[in-house]
Amino acid sequence: MSKFFPLKIKNIIRETAEAVSLEFEIPQELKTEFSFKAGQYVTLKTTIEGKEVRRAYSLCTPPTDDTFKVTVKEVKSGTFSVLANNKLKAGDVLEVHPPEGKFIFEPVQDGHPHTYAAFAAGSGITPVLSILKTVLQQEKHSRFVLVYGNRTPDETIFFKELLQLQAAHPDRLFIEFVYSRCNEENCHYGRIDEGTVNYVLKNRFNDTNFTRFYLCGPEEMINKVSEVLLKNNITKEQVLFELFNTEVEGEIKSNLEGETQLTIKVDEEEVTLSMPKNKTVLQMALDNDIDVPYSCQGGICSSCVARIVEGTAEMEKNSILVDSEIEEGLVLTCQAHPTSSTLKVDYDDV
Repeated sequence: MSKFFPLKIKNIIRETAEAVSLEFEIPQELKTEFSFKAGQYVTLKTTIEGKEVRRAYSLCTPPTDDTFKVTVKEVKSGTFSVLANNKLKAGDVLEVHPPEGKFIFEPVQDGHPHTYAAFAAGSGITPVLSILKTVLQQEKHSRFVLVYGNRTPDETIFFKELLQLQAAHPDRLFIEFVYSRCNEENCHYGRIDEGTVNYVLKNRFNDTNFTRFYLCGPEEMINKVSEVLLKNNITKEQVLFELFNTEVEGEIKSNLEGETQLTIKVDEEEVTLSMPKNKTVLQMALDNDIDVPYSCQGGICSSCVARIVEGTAEMEKNSILVDSEIEEGLVLTCQAHPTSSTLKVDYDDV
């Protein structure tokens, strides 16, 4: 069974007109279960109009704080985000999956100062804030450069908190605000683009060796920033990213006609069934009430990862798994279509 625990909402904080933070109460007996690394996310589950809804949200607090909080930005015509911003209240209970995800920061205790940078847009600030605070708290001599894009200051999540952090750490935290709808003094106008990245690398911090870069936000921004970083001799290993949405449509090159004998192993139990190749593995699992882990269903989180034990499958799109993980058989089941007559996937062996 996919592990979810009922957690009570301790507090709801209005961050902007379109975003709220949900702070959860973690019972003492679940403290270990809900321990996390900076940058990780949780999956929230509830029922809306009789339908189960799951959504992944990044934790915005550092692991050392005694708070467990996610931030939800309202999306027009959204489902859970509308509920969170308009109807949820302190005392309500949601089902919460323990933290997961690979977009993480782990403090380096080597005694040397490091400099980290992050490029975030909109609600992409949420995991970055957790990472940023962890650096300031646990690497006392390290620095952090944040480039943060929004439409206006009023729509900038954690705006006041970031200014307070910058004032408290003037020699360690440097923030470049970027606004696309207004021209503010000492801020950049427009969007995070090649010029913004080059300003950080070649102008303001041209004599700095960055240890790592964290990118979080829309796919277009992440692709552009990654491209410019690589042009500036930053290695792929130095860049971590997390998508909050994607505009790229998936594409399958293989022929998806016919059926496949699918075997799913989860929680040490196996289920075998016949499935059409034009469906995904996750679709088949959910259609047959098999309780497998999942969240976004869009190929931008890693909740539904399983290992291919037998057979082959092709993903419509993949923004999470690296080549070495794919080579060892890992697959995003929400994107995976069988390409062999039999396919066995194991959710336990990941």
